[in-house]
Amino acid sequence: MNVESSVLSALKRRVAAMERCAPVGKVVRVATGHGDIDAALDGGVARGRVHEIFALDIGDAGSATGFAGMLAVRLGGGIVWLREAAVVRDGGHLHAPGLVEIGVDPARLLLGLLPDPLSVLRAAADVVRCAGVGVAVIELHRDPKMLDLTASRRLALAAEESGVTALLLRIAATPVASAADTRWAVRSCASQPLPANAPGHPTFDLELLRQRGRGADGRWQVEWNREQAVFTSPVQRPTPSGAVVAVPAQRPAVAPIPLRRTG
Repeated sequence: MNVESSVLSALKRRVAAMERCAPVGKVVRVATGHGDIDAALDGGVARGRVHEIFALDIGDAGSATGFAGMLAVRLGGGIVWLREAAVVRDGGHLHAPGLVEIGVDPARLLLGLLPDPLSVLRAAADVVRCAGVGVAVIELHRDPKMLDLTASRRLALAAEESGVTALLLRIAATPVASAADTRWAVRSCASQPLPANAPGHPTFDLELLRQRGRGADGRWQVEWNREQAVFTSPVQRPTPSGAVVAVPAQRPAVAPIPLRRTG
């Protein structure tokens, strides 16, 4: 059995152990908490659809990764996060304490490391078909040729049939034609310090680049309120010693937590 087959088999066993949920028969939207964004989305982010999240510049990778994690928390259910092993070897670790800080429950997270982009997409096709998964985060870097319109259509069809939401996280990538329901660009943004100069809520410059079937788009600065698990408009607060940039979610972990990993 080769490495890819072994990883896929392990992923299937882990995914099968997740609790079952009924496939979605109609569009169910989950409000983000940000009034203007929810209005632009006709009520919120659609479950059972593909949503693209872009870090157009490598410097925004941490912010885009953090946004994907926050959106997965907001959507609810178990999270399967698929990544390329080469990214980890190059130092692109998910920052485990950071994921916990934004509200990701390690018991609900399954991390799959695959050998290459094609393996990630193959695993994604299986994961998205399983109605026991809440959210599949499919992380791909740059512009792999196999991620074309046909591949995105396959993912979109599988998501609609199962009710699983697929977040296609694209790092340092170029937007191209796809079957995604929405396409977002995420950029780093300074956060507002809390009282006593405590670090502020993670803040992003969020742009809706495209929405399938609708002409609405927009650009907003948003904060993530971890206690309520919602996105809000930044609150203007006194700045005692300067703002800080939102903490990247891809720093090497300084205090490991028990993430379940396959691969």
